[in-house]
Amino acid sequence: MANTTELLSFYDRDFRLTHYAAGLKGLYGGAVALGAAIWEIYPGFLDSRCRDEFLRVFQGGSAASIDLPRSSGEAPRSVFVFGTAHGVGIVESRERGGRSAADEQEHVILLHQATHDVLTGLQNRRRFGERLQQALTTVGGPKPKAALLQIDLDDFKAVNDTLGHGAGDTLLQLAAGRIRDALQDGESAYRYAGDEFAVIQLGKEQPAEAERLAGLLVNAFKDPFVVNGISVFVGSSIGIAFGPEHGADGEQLMKAADIALYAAKTDGRGCARTFNRSMLLLLEQRENLRRSLRTALERKELYLEYQPLIRARSSVVGFEALLRWRHPEIGIIPPGVFIPIAEADGLMDEIGRWVLEQACRQALTWPSSLTVAVNLSPAQFLSGSLTDTVAQIIDEVGIRADRLELEITETVLLERTIDNIDTLNTLNVLGIRISLDDFGTYYSSLSYLKNFPFDTLKIDQYFIADLETDLKSQTIVRSIINLAHGLGISVTAEGVETSAQARWLTKENCDCLQGNFLGRPLGAEATSDFIGRSSPKAVRAMEESNRAL
Repeated sequence: MANTTELLSFYDRDFRLTHYAAGLKGLYGGAVALGAAIWEIYPGFLDSRCRDEFLRVFQGGSAASIDLPRSSGEAPRSVFVFGTAHGVGIVESRERGGRSAADEQEHVILLHQATHDVLTGLQNRRRFGERLQQALTTVGGPKPKAALLQIDLDDFKAVNDTLGHGAGDTLLQLAAGRIRDALQDGESAYRYAGDEFAVIQLGKEQPAEAERLAGLLVNAFKDPFVVNGISVFVGSSIGIAFGPEHGADGEQLMKAADIALYAAKTDGRGCARTFNRSMLLLLEQRENLRRSLRTALERKELYLEYQPLIRARSSVVGFEALLRWRHPEIGIIPPGVFIPIAEADGLMDEIGRWVLEQACRQALTWPSSLTVAVNLSPAQFLSGSLTDTVAQIIDEVGIRADRLELEITETVLLERTIDNIDTLNTLNVLGIRISLDDFGTYYSSLSYLKNFPFDTLKIDQYFIADLETDLKSQTIVRSIINLAHGLGISVTAEGVETSAQARWLTKENCDCLQGNFLGRPLGAEATSDFIGRSSPKAVRAMEESNRAL
């Protein structure tokens, strides 16, 4: 046969068949199966002469055309053997078709390059699409399902950004190796795109085998990767889908696996999830929210509430602005649901600017001694235009800079440290107060307190909730207060819900308290009433707490 591309096959380091063209199975029938030994398909390699030449190529020698032994009356057969990153490839040719060995080698190498990823050696996206469609045509009826595992590396971007693209490429190669090492017969891996991989699994009992493999892959990524002498931790999230149950064609099955992968990411990463219809429903709801959120600002569905900040042994000193969304059909949507959507869709700059301006304008209606605190999302902080936006709004609104406090979380400090310092120092020079929110959770690196100009630490409500009874929480909170005061930083306790918590915090000299016990979030109009009438109530509550000390 002159068309040698129909007779292409690949074998791993254990001489086992990993991939093959349909034409090969047409010639050799049942002998051609994933995992079959090379000598089961080509017994001629057991001949000493052929074996020696084959091993020479296998061990890194140049590609060669090998004439196979033939029985009496059998037509001459030759195979072209060439090395690959993970074993060998073979092209069988019963008719030379006028090609020289050099031409044959170039042809086969070009074919291999067209179907394999240069960086990792795995099959590429083009081959993935072909194999997935082939896999779906072989299942159905009593045959086992085809399983598709979509694999995405967790936190890969951080490695690329901090260590460089060369380190990222090395990491992808190491990741591909761990995926390859986990595979068994009937399982083939592909690099789909970027840090996305896929595995097609055939001839297995499902769903048990797909879940087994997914568990192996998740565990395989728990150990660190060593890149340029640095230990790097990158997990894997996996979405699983089965054909034809979740998709009769490749596109449908990939969509189902992607939805399952999204669920794995949402559930905390470093895990595997199998597609089910409820995932599709949740995704559709999220997409509906995404579309609605794009017009929520112009439709005036977004609004602010203000929660009082109470100075211990004193009175209200300001309010924290809290973003809310009242959807016309669904009702109130929690910030934890819609803010990540806004960040992912690039909407936080526009929304954040609106929040900042509205909060500053509202603060002008209060006594000039009161401050307003505004939360910044990581997307806003890392946008590069934050300081210009803040300076412009202060000028337009006409509010004193020291009446504005910007709250950031520790997560925004994990990337681009030099830029972060410049941003915070610029805001500090403008006279704006900076608060580190949710302190005590996440990473809580003490280097943040040394390197960044914070005015306030806000102790996360996790430590306040059981403050009355838990000695560990008491020790942690007391230590944070003493540490902050030693650095000239004030402390606010979030989530104060009881008089006992307020008493304890006041006794330990916590500067400011915030929580429903002292004042629930209020509408803009109600803040003036709180300042005029409810504030004394808060003061009385604090005085009662003080008398009980």
